[in-house]
Amino acid sequence: MSAIEHYFVPQPSRWPIVGACGALLLAVGAATWVNDGAKAPYLLLLGAVWLGYVLVGWFGDIISEGRAGAYNGQVERSFRVGMAWFIFSEIVVFAILFWALLYMRFFVEHDLAAGETKALIWPSFSGGWPASGPGIAGTFTAMSGKGIPLLNTLMLLASGGTVTLAMAALERNRRGLLILCLLVTVCLGVLFLRNQASEYHHAYTAMHLTLATGAYGATFFMLTGLHGLHVAIGSMFLLVMLGRVLAGDFTAKDHLAFQAATWYWHFVGVVWLILFVIVYWL
Repeated sequence: MSAIEHYFVPQPSRWPIVGACGALLLAVGAATWVNDGAKAPYLLLLGAVWLGYVLVGWFGDIISEGRAGAYNGQVERSFRVGMAWFIFSEIVVFAILFWALLYMRFFVEHDLAAGETKALIWPSFSGGWPASGPGIAGTFTAMSGKGIPLLNTLMLLASGGTVTLAMAALERNRRGLLILCLLVTVCLGVLFLRNQASEYHHAYTAMHLTLATGAYGATFFMLTGLHGLHVAIGSMFLLVMLGRVLAGDFTAKDHLAFQAATWYWHFVGVVWLILFVIVYWL
């Protein structure tokens, strides 16, 4: 490290405490929703808007500091390490959820179909997956990997290619190609979410699959819904990058935020490939 490099210390900020209040409001809204509170939707909406305001303001300050040249090499290395640890924490979350599904699929389902456990917990269970649960009325159909899931997989693979091409275009200072590739990537992300919403509607109305449909329904909607949230966040991330590119930000050597956005998008794509195999095909 150069001897003249000094770590940037930001000015005191109101955003941490304001963000904590918004997160608390969102948590209260979620708890109220679980307990069938009448005001839950309004609390959730207010909390989401509050956090959105915090994110816009906080990241706006960071962008302004970067444009003002406040960050040196040491700060940029810290940002890279921080983004890497953030993605690692997300990997751990998805790994736990994948393991929970696989554990139910290959261990719990086997134990419930044999021995004393079956007689005590679920006497009518004969084995097989997908499974609902004891005391759950009605029937449902498992989701197929064909159709929308396969199309979404192809779109995410294509978006991984376009965002990689966008990064290459930025490093070669080809702004027109950069803008085009970013726009295509964001559109593919939005189409992915639109297709997932259509799949959810079909699952609820035609296949009678809901969050309350036992182990299969809960894990299906938890994993696909959490991934869909990450696609939405990644699409907004890239949309902000597109706006900054249009505003003249980033150069071939100075593009840390853009690089972080591409890392996140590749993470979203890899997680979907694993999810596609585990949830739709196993």
